[in-house]
Amino acid sequence: MPTKLTLTVDQQVIEAAKKYARDHGRSLSNLIEDYLKSLTAPQGRLKDDFEYSPIVKSLKGSVKAADGVLDYDALLEEELMKKYGRN
Repeated sequence: MPTKLTLTVDQQVIEAAKKYARDHGRSLSNLIEDYLKSLTAPQGRLKDDFEYSPIVKSLKGSVKAADGVLDYDALLEEELMKKYGRN
């Protein structure tokens, strides 16, 4: 059952959080509730109940590792070089 909670937060933080919530189609209350759940959830449960943000979902599958590639740092560096074209 939802219960009202009063918080004291810096005005700029509140404004930025409201904009973030609006931009992501969520309410500020929902964001805060999800954050508190993530802090208090038992370790095993969090993995099953966690919902990825749209940004994280969009990144899924963006880097494909070749068979036998185990060096994450080298793979990341290679993909960043491809993406940004910097030498």
